[in-house]
Amino acid sequence: MSLRTALVATGLAALGWPLSSFATNGYFSHGYGVRSIGVAGVSIALPQDGLTAASNPAGYLFVGNRLDLGVSLFRPDRGATIRGNGFGADGNYSGNETHNFLIPELGYARQLSSDLAWGVAVYGNGGMNTDYKRNPFGAFGSTGKAGIDLAQVFVTPSVAFRPVRDHAFGAALTFAYQRFAARGLGAFEGMSANPGSVTDRGHDSSTGLGVKLGWIGQVLPSLRLGASWSSRIEMSEFDRYKGLFEGGGGFDIPASYGLGLAWQASPALTLAADWQRIEYSSVKSVGNPMQRLFAGGALGSDGGAGFGWNDVSVVKLGAVYAYDDRLTLRAGASRVQQPVPASQTFFNILAPGVVRNHYSLGGSYRTAGGGEWSLAYLYAPKVTVSGNGSIPAAFGGGEANLHMREQMLSVGYSWAL
Repeated sequence: MSLRTALVATGLAALGWPLSSFATNGYFSHGYGVRSIGVAGVSIALPQDGLTAASNPAGYLFVGNRLDLGVSLFRPDRGATIRGNGFGADGNYSGNETHNFLIPELGYARQLSSDLAWGVAVYGNGGMNTDYKRNPFGAFGSTGKAGIDLAQVFVTPSVAFRPVRDHAFGAALTFAYQRFAARGLGAFEGMSANPGSVTDRGHDSSTGLGVKLGWIGQVLPSLRLGASWSSRIEMSEFDRYKGLFEGGGGFDIPASYGLGLAWQASPALTLAADWQRIEYSSVKSVGNPMQRLFAGGALGSDGGAGFGWNDVSVVKLGAVYAYDDRLTLRAGASRVQQPVPASQTFFNILAPGVVRNHYSLGGSYRTAGGGEWSLAYLYAPKVTVSGNGSIPAAFGGGEANLHMREQMLSVGYSWAL
């Protein structure tokens, strides 16, 4: 077994990872760690726990010695409608045959000196999950239930150091594991370069390795700035689905980067903000438009059709208020650009990651024994993306409209070590 596979397996075993959906900006997580979730995912210049490496590995110099465990109950509501279709596909389709998910996480931080720290975070993405009892592609020749299940888990060991006063830098390796399954997509097999590897092949997995870099600087007595970058992770192919994803089963994890600030507005109140960019379109199986099917770009081929997602920017705002020595309160809001264009809604019936706004509340309570309980609630209101030229004439035309809303309740416990 390779070192990469061993580390990922250790993380999965430690958490009993269920590999399921998560509250999303596209299919990247809304936030990592219960405290970050409570402030809408703000974290680049506001490290709060051992999950900080997921956003900025420089944060390990600011969180002390600790172990953080958390679990979230996530409940998405996703589906689609089809109107004006010449093949008789019109109707309302619910993708909620499976609708409750439990997602654990783990973070550990250790200070070696005032200028050196290390830690490890185990966390995940995975918003591309649908489960249609009534197959929206049934009128085109598909049979059985339809849907996909994509999940990604990361094990990120990190080191943070302070080479000069007031400036911390961090570096991390990210060991990535992802798992995918698709079913009920028989209608697309005739448009694939590998028609026997499009659908109903069970779960397949792939692995990859990436890098994270980060900086946090105390630029004023009350103001921190931060920056972070995560490389694109080139994943091994999904061999069982080499007829579905571009390049013979390729599904890399896109690069992302961001800027953050945290302002100590008063001894009790911290206000913080992040800006994040996610480069979905750089991964061809995600970014290539479906219309390539009709220009020689068969599913699974080099340069073939994909989901047609755009790159997105995310703006996150959060507030942390220390009510007293034991109780800390949090609130936040975020907004993401729409990754799914109106022209790409038909194929994205499988992956309607269209929510845009997230609103969060949370808090932490330190017990007399020194441990700390944390709680966060997230709500993403319903968003509908109406198709515009979305269903090709070869499928009878008309429009596919997508909708999604999300709720999540997270709870965690932390130990000071």
